[in-house]
Amino acid sequence: MADVANSGGPLIPMVVSVTFPGIGPAAQQMQDEFTRIAFDAVRLAGGQPRLIDSAAPALANTEDVFAGAAAIVFLGGGDVDTSLYGYTGPPPQNEYGVDRRADEYCIDLIREAVARDLPTLAICRGSQLLNVAFGGTLIPDIEKWEQHRGGSGSPLFIHEDVRLEGDSEIARILGRTEITVRNGHHQAVAEVAPALSATAFAHDGIVEGTQHREASWVLGIQWHPEEPEANVADRERIFGALVERTRGSKP
Repeated sequence: MADVANSGGPLIPMVVSVTFPGIGPAAQQMQDEFTRIAFDAVRLAGGQPRLIDSAAPALANTEDVFAGAAAIVFLGGGDVDTSLYGYTGPPPQNEYGVDRRADEYCIDLIREAVARDLPTLAICRGSQLLNVAFGGTLIPDIEKWEQHRGGSGSPLFIHEDVRLEGDSEIARILGRTEITVRNGHHQAVAEVAPALSATAFAHDGIVEGTQHREASWVLGIQWHPEEPEANVADRERIFGALVERTRGSKP
């Protein structure tokens, strides 16, 4: 995967753990494919993505990450370390891929991005880290997770209906308040951080999206617009809106 393309477009760091603890060949292939699709979506929208590996042996320092950056994206991956949001119960039954070093690195970058008022898109694990970064908590293992991901022996990602708050930025971007997304998660936002507001909900009430209350454009979405079977037009709308924000206008 090329780190940068479209040299004339706005530079957008893409933060993702290229690998994580316990990842198998199938999960590695999925991680690579999702990352590639997200990179392609940024390029299609006119941006130039730059890979920031949050699991790299030597992590890029903050100034290098944000040097020349016009926006930033946080992609999906493994579970968030439960100790970072005060969970003290038994280990979640479906826990996988925990990497506290990567979590703390991403949380620091998220806080810095918001402090710089940089357009920020946080997807799946990214949306969970966004919530934790500002004092929110997570559901470590959704009780009825079957509504949000495939079961044993079936594909991990499923179609799920999500309701958007009518006055939210994500509803404005997508042009409607009822959407069908591709989802595959067993953790989710629990208590929404004071700095955020909930913008999207599953039919069982699980929070599927957030946005920052004061920053100009900071969105968290639990679902995966970069999943291969996701709605392509919605993917283009979401990444297109991110790139347009770098130019000081709305799509």
